[in-house]
Amino acid sequence: MNTPHPPDPRDRPARLSVGVVGAGRVGPVLAASLQLAGHRPVAVSGVSETSVRRAAQLLPDVPLVSPAEVLARADLVLLTVPDDALPGLVEGLADTGAVRPGQLIAHTSGRYGAKVLDPALRAGALPLALHPAMTFTGTAVDVQRLAGCSFGVTAPDELRMAAEALVIEMGGEPEWIAEESRPLYHAALALGANHLVTLVAQAMELLREAGVAAPDRMLGPLLGAALDNALRSGDAALTGPVARGDAGTVAAHVTELRAHSPGMVAGYLAMARATADRALAHGTLKPALAEDLLGVLGGDPEGPAT
Repeated sequence: MNTPHPPDPRDRPARLSVGVVGAGRVGPVLAASLQLAGHRPVAVSGVSETSVRRAAQLLPDVPLVSPAEVLARADLVLLTVPDDALPGLVEGLADTGAVRPGQLIAHTSGRYGAKVLDPALRAGALPLALHPAMTFTGTAVDVQRLAGCSFGVTAPDELRMAAEALVIEMGGEPEWIAEESRPLYHAALALGANHLVTLVAQAMELLREAGVAAPDRMLGPLLGAALDNALRSGDAALTGPVARGDAGTVAAHVTELRAHSPGMVAGYLAMARATADRALAHGTLKPALAEDLLGVLGGDPEGPAT
């Protein structure tokens, strides 16, 4: 008995031709994911050698052309450029007549909603803001990571279903974000993800300084558990010397950091103060223990430990 095989997406008729303006870490990955859903990447633009190489790996046989030519060929255009470059790019494409009426124009900026696409809207395009809440490597592994990834979606009400459908086709989970809430939404993600990388890199550096041969192996289980606990329990997951009010230990930390890595002192004190505030509000840090601790944390980051 022959077991039926699921149809190959390449055998299905393509529904949208897809173009990418900006072959950074995000655009080619999203286009490759849409290709798996039956859409057809037709053009990509990129400038650097890295972008060209990335596009060739993720979107083989898709021609590398100018941004205007991408818009000329595609029904759905993904604008995947840095946030600060997005407004100027949209205005330029609209002013030069590159935008076609009825064309879907989607950007992946977390900072902006659909309003940044108003120049394209006035030219007749259909504006979508589709921001994947994911860190990207720009490799094929990212396509798999999109499964279950939340996307911050903003679009005109009449395009909401279309925007959410595209996210679902990429394997993501659409999360509606109001236009005015986009900067706050993006700040939250940057605070959690970008600063996490900095904290982990600093912790690994200090462990190497302390003689730990494999700091990644030491931190992996600890940080994994801390993240899981924080996502499950919020402030109730706070542990460690700050949450306990262990002022002597915190003072020793600050002394060691000043001796071995003075550039990290300000960040340590800032995060410890924020942790103390949350621990006090939650009741984990007892007020009787907080005074000495806050005295240590109130010291000058450049000066001697108190």
